[in-house]
Amino acid sequence: MSSPARPQPWKLWSTSLGLMALSEASLGAAAEDAKRHTEATPVTLAPTHVQGVHQPGYKREASDSVKFTAPLRETPKSVTIITDTLMQERAVSTLTDALRTTPGITFGAGEGGTPLGDRPFIRGFEASTDIMIDGIRDVGRMNHEVFNYEQIEIVKGPGSAYSGRGSTGGTINLISKVPQQEDFSAGSLTLGTDHQRRSTLDLNQYLPEQNMALRLNAMKHEADTPGRDHVQVSRWGVAPSVTFGLNTDTRATLSYYHLQTDDMPDQGIPVSEISGKPIKVDRDNFYGFTQRDFRKTSADLATLQLEHDFNDHLTLRNTTRQGRSMQDYVMSRPISTAAQEQANTVQRAARGRNVVNESLINQTDIFGTFDTGSIGHRYSAGLEFSRERIDVKNRYASPKNSNLGDLNHPNPKDPFAPVLRGDGQHTVTQHNNRAVYVMDTLALHEQWDLNLGVRYDAYHVRDPSQSNRSNMWTYQSGIVFKPLPYGSIYLSYGTSFNPSGETAGQSGGADGAAGGRLSNLDPEKSRSLELGTKWDLLNERLALTAAVFKTEKTNARTYDPISNEVTLDGDVEVKGFEVGATGHLTDQWEVMAGYTYLDAKTVKYASGRNTDFNGNQMKFIAPNSASLWSTYMLTDRLKVGAGANYVGERYTNDENTRSLDAYWRYDAMLAYRVNKNLDLQFNVLNLTDKTYYDASHVGMFATVAPGRSAELAANVRF
Repeated sequence: MSSPARPQPWKLWSTSLGLMALSEASLGAAAEDAKRHTEATPVTLAPTHVQGVHQPGYKREASDSVKFTAPLRETPKSVTIITDTLMQERAVSTLTDALRTTPGITFGAGEGGTPLGDRPFIRGFEASTDIMIDGIRDVGRMNHEVFNYEQIEIVKGPGSAYSGRGSTGGTINLISKVPQQEDFSAGSLTLGTDHQRRSTLDLNQYLPEQNMALRLNAMKHEADTPGRDHVQVSRWGVAPSVTFGLNTDTRATLSYYHLQTDDMPDQGIPVSEISGKPIKVDRDNFYGFTQRDFRKTSADLATLQLEHDFNDHLTLRNTTRQGRSMQDYVMSRPISTAAQEQANTVQRAARGRNVVNESLINQTDIFGTFDTGSIGHRYSAGLEFSRERIDVKNRYASPKNSNLGDLNHPNPKDPFAPVLRGDGQHTVTQHNNRAVYVMDTLALHEQWDLNLGVRYDAYHVRDPSQSNRSNMWTYQSGIVFKPLPYGSIYLSYGTSFNPSGETAGQSGGADGAAGGRLSNLDPEKSRSLELGTKWDLLNERLALTAAVFKTEKTNARTYDPISNEVTLDGDVEVKGFEVGATGHLTDQWEVMAGYTYLDAKTVKYASGRNTDFNGNQMKFIAPNSASLWSTYMLTDRLKVGAGANYVGERYTNDENTRSLDAYWRYDAMLAYRVNKNLDLQFNVLNLTDKTYYDASHVGMFATVAPGRSAELAANVRF
């Protein structure tokens, strides 16, 4: 009931391990046989090059990124992987859907200066500009679809040594589907409530005589938003790719990705100035204008990856990507002052944005193994050159009319003030970066590994009025102790940097001192300590993880209380812990569960003259969050699944006077394999039709999460 397997690019070389099992089902037996054989007859094996293969299920042995030079169990960082199997079972179609089920991640909302799009917060820090596609930064805040992604990797904690600027709370890496060495035709047709219609296509052709494979993924999706009047989404995408030189030392993959959307933007429900909560009105109230509001986006990525194996211990890879994304919208922002709320009226002022993001990125990686005496090394080193251009066009003039309407019974066909044309001027922001990095896992002893990483970035950002240069070294280190072959305990240290203007063109003034303003300030610097443990139990089919961590930024941007200038005198701190379980409890029973606690505090922060928020909880961050999803095979054809997500109360402003309530959400799934070519899957999402809110933008309004929905999918494969 999952999509076809794909080869795992991560490579593991070993000089002391026995034979690896070739399938997940035989892991335990193979390990026992190898153990008995080793005890009876000690042997020394020649170096072995093993390439893993994705197996259906939730558990993964390694990251897709070559920068991770050890398997996940021996990597001294917290990494959560959302697999294609899990996304299919949970009826995930967007990145927001996937992240909504991940503990430790919450959301903020966009508006005008801060654009609409995916805005996740990981471990207390914004990661909207820390979203990668196949290890390369995705420029431009958009809403990501998952039709062309094999899995989603969430790396937590400061990670500038891995990915460059930002990455304070973590990064999100989307892994694309690539051509396979097999022939298959797969696809799905989904029909659901709220006029949902979704179809996907996944075709792969392997040409062994030419050492070549081609793959095509496509998607079309249309639906209303459950629980919301007049809110519709419409999108389609296509992603062809071709790989040359399969089974040879030199390979090339050329791929292209296009996504286009046409939606009705929705900012949800106004927040009360009196209670600080979303105003208690009908959940389906829509405060926009159907004849005025719109949102159109497009994204195009063209990628060429070249790879050459010099030998079993050395591989060179070069990736070049040209990207362009566009976002154009006019939407209505619902706000109701205390007086207006008492009069049952609401403001519906227009907010518009038109932006084009362009990027050209080249990344070269060299990775492999070598020995220095008795110490083995698994390493990855690389160079990165990037050029990004964000062109914000003043297409729409600032609103002059608040368009008052009925708070309790808004009419989307009310007369509205037209949105006037702007002056057409452009504000162009350019981000250029050059970087060099090295990662190495040193096998000091059969029970001890040392993980080291360092990166140097020469970053330059400029707009029409000023520029800023930041040259920064960042580090990653970790010591890993393996008391048993299937378990590890680690202590790690990592740093990150946030240069001034890092989100210029992507953040507005309402985001505060840490927003996208470009100035002459030095970068913010963060550091983190993490102590954790990872165990693969039940014949290594169930992964258990736990970690405690502390991330601190002692030179955070803040406002001087006297001059009101932005300074680096702030201090923010996030302490917490997380636990997780991923994999099979039995052959029939699979689970993915986790819990995260975050104590996210603004130790020192001011906004405006004589206003400080020292000791307040950081906005948008839930102290407690948890997720559980579990499936059980009742027969070899019938599978049932259910899950629950919990997110605690979150403040939505620095003053901690406005908040979103905690909530539980429940989902269920029933799947039936008709035959080897056809699966049927029935999902009910938000079983109790809970009204809850995904996000807010500085506490003015709250975006409403989808209500209850049901969908039936037919998944075919040949």
